[in-house]
Amino acid sequence: MVTSVPRLVIAAPSSGSGKTTVATGLMAAFAARGLAVSPHKVGPDYIDPGYHALATGRVGRNLDAYLCGPELIGPLFLHGARGCDVAVVEGVMGLYDGAAGEGELASTAHVAKLLRAPVVLVVDASSQSRSVAALVHGFASWDPEVRVGGVILNKVGSDRHELLLREALESAGVPVLGVLRRAAQVDTPSRHLGLVPVAERRGAAVEAVAAMAAQVTAGCDLEALVGLARSAGALSGAGWDAAEALGSSPPPPLPVPDPGGSAPRPPFRPEGPRPQTPPDGLVVAVAGGEAFTFSYAEHSELLAAAGAEVVPFDPLRDEELPEDTRGLVIGGGFPEVYASELSANEPLRKAIGELALAGAPVAAECAGLLYLCRELDGLPMCGVLDAEARMSERLTLGYRDAVAVSDSVLAGAGTRMRGHEFHRTVVEPGSGTAPAWGMRAPERRVEGFVQRGVHASYLHTHWASAPGAARRFVERCRTS
Repeated sequence: MVTSVPRLVIAAPSSGSGKTTVATGLMAAFAARGLAVSPHKVGPDYIDPGYHALATGRVGRNLDAYLCGPELIGPLFLHGARGCDVAVVEGVMGLYDGAAGEGELASTAHVAKLLRAPVVLVVDASSQSRSVAALVHGFASWDPEVRVGGVILNKVGSDRHELLLREALESAGVPVLGVLRRAAQVDTPSRHLGLVPVAERRGAAVEAVAAMAAQVTAGCDLEALVGLARSAGALSGAGWDAAEALGSSPPPPLPVPDPGGSAPRPPFRPEGPRPQTPPDGLVVAVAGGEAFTFSYAEHSELLAAAGAEVVPFDPLRDEELPEDTRGLVIGGGFPEVYASELSANEPLRKAIGELALAGAPVAAECAGLLYLCRELDGLPMCGVLDAEARMSERLTLGYRDAVAVSDSVLAGAGTRMRGHEFHRTVVEPGSGTAPAWGMRAPERRVEGFVQRGVHASYLHTHWASAPGAARRFVERCRTS
């Protein structure tokens, strides 16, 4: 099958150049013209896709050639772009910056080549004039397989400054497709792990996206950008499909035995009236709300394809788990910011502790790990893990090559997975008697906890690369 979805990759020479402003504004500007826009983000970032979703009304999806492998970039892109008129892909870091020590792997340039998509280079021009031509020429000529189809100049100070930049770029052979002036209203607040997520800003995020769209509409040649998107090469192959991915994954393994020797348990049913689920419904509760905003859409799609009913809940506000909960997924986010509110919700903390003690499958990543600890920054949490978590001054960031150390609800011992760490917290001890992962790179260490049905770790993984994890998790839900 050959498909041609008009598409652009928004890249930059370095982080902080304005990629998110331009990409999000362009998505919103295209959507305002009546186009169905497919939003994508290169790399493991969870926060930018939230702004993309706000701009387009569609789920923001990640394209990560390290976590998922280069072979899945095209299928995952086509999956997200089904039924769309145009796709906008926001890059990561500098255009040619990829996984450390892995060459071009997972760089924006690598993904652009895999997608056969033209690149628009966003340049922070605030402290240069004629030098911009040398910069653009270097990026455009570095890799002949990367097609830089245009430049958007960001943070331009004046008409005179714009004239000098345009004159310099005439010799670079790359057209100027937009000029954006400095504008504080499009700034989005940041904190220790980057931008503040959309879910925490609500109305302010809507205003910021509207301001980005207005600036891009006023300063960019939208017709030329659409024309450039239509010049993208055709992609062969079909879009990724959760059911097909599960069908081609290994058969579900036998249930992981419960070290406590507990008998099969009935579905967890909290007291009090709750919405009814189908009699044969297998509910997997997924944490959401402001404190747990990090998730890949494909995870829920895989769980649903494996036969689960995915039901979201908010640990900040819900005092009960969804009725008939048989499994629990707690992804990433910012529990450290909401520690007091999470701690104050004692009924839910107790319910989660009882569910885990009964042997139910629980998959917790990063923020979920902190929430399952005995305490976070001195405040009581769920107490599922005999560990304490606290904020740290040290940022832990980077891709990881890992292998499962212990049999768990997600993987059998020896299963190799690639993941990503991104946190400024510490858990002590860092692993239990049955660790979750052994890190192969960049340093060798064990990390995380496997006990009963709980798998808790700092490592973020993308299940599209290992659909068997979702299959294994749901199968354990059925049999535990």
